[in-house]
Amino acid sequence: MEFDLIEKRMEKTIEHLEDELADIRAGRANPAILNKVMVDYYGMPTPVNQVGTISVPEARQILITPWDKSTLSKIERAIQKSDIGINPTNDGNCIRIVFPELTEDRRKELVKNVKSIAEETKVAIRNIRRDGIDEAKKKQKSSEITEDDLKSSEEKIQKITDKFINNVEEIINKKEKEIMEI
Repeated sequence: MEFDLIEKRMEKTIEHLEDELADIRAGRANPAILNKVMVDYYGMPTPVNQVGTISVPEARQILITPWDKSTLSKIERAIQKSDIGINPTNDGNCIRIVFPELTEDRRKELVKNVKSIAEETKVAIRNIRRDGIDEAKKKQKSSEITEDDLKSSEEKIQKITDKFINNVEEIINKKEKEIMEI
């Protein structure tokens, strides 16, 4: 049985969840929100973190200091075109992104979105479980493994699934707390 493959697929699902959650801003400045912002740098789309230094000087502010000052306006334009929903401020030396305080309604909306992403992740993990169990059943039908092996494989796959579902719950609870903090 390919238990390692099942675990690797579930780990990738968790990684995807973490990437999705990094894009959801919780009122605090998180440089990960800029991961998908691409700057036109000498004709090539380049991630913003490769054209300058990104720092968080205050809890609700991101500071981008480009290595080449001529890219300031390009970085500013790239952030404005992105879907992060915050306007950057260009002071001639660096770009500041100030995150406004989230309203209670917006926080609840974000939590609802987080729960939806969590549910999609759990479904993906359960689909991986189903694939693993189907594979074990095929092996049992073709007499590659015994019925006892099938039962123990199903139990092991279920234990792996439970572990990853609990992992999703922990990640989601942490993100919800982060969003609801005032």
